Amino acid sequence: MTPAARIAAAAEILAELDHAPAPADAVLANYLKARRFIGAKDRAAIAELLYGILRRRARLDWHLEQAGAAPSARTRMIAELALAQHRSPAEIAALFGGSRYAAPPLDAGERRLLGHLAGRRLEPPEMPERVRVECPDWAETPLRALFGPRFAEELAALNRPAPLDLRANALKADRETVRAALAAEGIVATPTPFSPWGLRVEGRPPLSATRAFREGLVEVQDEGSQLLASLVDARPGMQVVDFCAGAGGKTLALAATMANKGRIVACDVSARRLEQAGRRLRRAGVHNAERRTLSSERDPWVKRHKGQFDRVLVDAPCSGTGTWRRNPDARWGRGGPDLAELTALQAKILDSAARLVRPGGRLVYGTCSLLRAENEEQVAAFLAAHPDVASVPAATLLPGLAGDFLRLTPARHGTDGFFAAILERRPEAAAPAEQETSRQTVSSIS
Repeated sequence: MTPAARIAAAAEILAELDHAPAPADAVLANYLKARRFIGAKDRAAIAELLYGILRRRARLDWHLEQAGAAPSARTRMIAELALAQHRSPAEIAALFGGSRYAAPPLDAGERRLLGHLAGRRLEPPEMPERVRVECPDWAETPLRALFGPRFAEELAALNRPAPLDLRANALKADRETVRAALAAEGIVATPTPFSPWGLRVEGRPPLSATRAFREGLVEVQDEGSQLLASLVDARPGMQVVDFCAGAGGKTLALAATMANKGRIVACDVSARRLEQAGRRLRRAGVHNAERRTLSSERDPWVKRHKGQFDRVLVDAPCSGTGTWRRNPDARWGRGGPDLAELTALQAKILDSAARLVRPGGRLVYGTCSLLRAENEEQVAAFLAAHPDVASVPAATLLPGLAGDFLRLTPARHGTDGFFAAILERRPEAAAPAEQETSRQTVSSIS
């Protein structure tokens, strides 16, 4: 493809994103899947151009506003070429309408925009800090309150591309063995600083084509997500529920810490995601996990299994603010996430999942959000409503990294943004007869 054709393709995807409900990675994948004739180098160039604009969208739009131009796929592309790639007006004009597969020629308004942008800096001194660090309006107040003087540093880290983190599958090999297997196929990986199973790879190598991946020696999983699985402290022989299992990433990690002994129930409201989890479980050699599709967080299955599990993990649906470096388009949803709806759902999920925990057992609540409303405030409200449950300091399992809770950020830890709390049902929470019934029930399903 010519440079003009790549620009036209990226602009077409940008335009689709303006009205598509799907995230950018899915829209890009569908676009390329329908055009298999596009080669690997062209695909990479289109993706780089697309994500560059998404990571600079607030800054580009600020310049468009100063010029009196409405933001669109084309005007953002023009601003990207002028401000980030430092191309001249003549070069940019030549990339539009100058060849068979190029985007349509610039109109008079777009040419005036080019004249306005010529010679300008992407980040002039007068640009507001919120714009410079790509923070949406709705998120500025809570994130400033959370980060204080580190606001700009943390938001800048949230806008940098994330590395590729992997988890060595301890059911099949230790970390160094997996590292050597990847190196044999030309992939250089270094140990992550906090997770004992983590490996970090720069760039985007063709991991799925490697023997290490096909044979289940390694899984893609951010180091922060691996640490959330560590907090569950699921041991061999335990009864465990992954309540919002999705595609099974944390179920896989839990099975490894349990050495395939005991029982894991991976629950989700999406049968499609659980089907994907099944393929991953088989590849990883997991045979102590079962999958269960729930109708909702109040599915009758939960009531029938009240008080039967040693560990319950709730990786709750959330705003996803901690994953912005991977999903830069997620911060630009119209008006931001509906936090009132999300926090209400999180509270209902927590309340229902807690019923599964036996006396003395633990529930681990986690999100990939940075917002206190979804994290500390959610936990405080839960504890106030459940006097039979107490918070256990996360530092007991991750000393030196966590305090009362685990809170990770890209700037401080090099992970996605994560939050986790350990909540333990008091051993005296049930009457002796109820405790004996619970033990007998767990024994019968082991």
